[in-house]
Amino acid sequence: MKVMIDQVPDPRDKAPTLKESSGWFAAGNSFRRALPLLSDGAFKMFAHICLEADRKTGMYEAWQTELATALRKSRRIVGQYIRELEGKGVCNICSGKNQYARTCFEIRNEYWPYNRSTDESPQNAYVDSIKNSFISLGCTTGKFTARDAQIADQFQRRHIPLELIQDALLMGACRKLISMLNGNSAEPIASLAYFEGLIAEIRERPIPADYREYLRKKVAQLRLSWAKASADLLKNGGCQAMDGPQIVQ
Repeated sequence: MKVMIDQVPDPRDKAPTLKESSGWFAAGNSFRRALPLLSDGAFKMFAHICLEADRKTGMYEAWQTELATALRKSRRIVGQYIRELEGKGVCNICSGKNQYARTCFEIRNEYWPYNRSTDESPQNAYVDSIKNSFISLGCTTGKFTARDAQIADQFQRRHIPLELIQDALLMGACRKLISMLNGNSAEPIASLAYFEGLIAEIRERPIPADYREYLRKKVAQLRLSWAKASADLLKNGGCQAMDGPQIVQ
């Protein structure tokens, strides 16, 4: 965890240099205020959220299963930490409907060291939600381009519900990850345009809520399998074995 505590420099000391030039979080008085206020586990979650949150907005979205994995805690304990962050006024929280739905965290100003952007709008929040979901699928390039933002903006103008787009992302990711694991296509998804056909498909035939939960769990499982397969591929010098059992839907 990269954390930089603000300190008053001694002019007689030689200026320190950073080993890494990026990836830092400005942990100053906001961190100090949270430290005695929160339990050890809740503070650990707070630190994780700070490191992952959008620096412009102080917001972060995650599934409880992702938080449980990152913190190496059970979902039940993670739920307790979430309630503590909200109850002690550290974060504003919009909880998902269940443990498989994303929870949105907004770190309150007293505990956020950055100046927030003042031009945020509901439309930007809509695009940002799509951006965060797209990047976290595990089968994309991890980049959300200006063209992708334009496509997301078009979805907004067409009044396509955000939940429907999330369904299409999950469906597409599930199919893509299975294809990648079966050795049919190792190229990651490079554009949000990849999902436009699926969005039209799901608009015609919406998926039921229980199947949505299944897709969330399946994508999380496949994402871990692909990460392991990729690590094994690098370990073996880049030669992928093609004679293993295939994954089928």
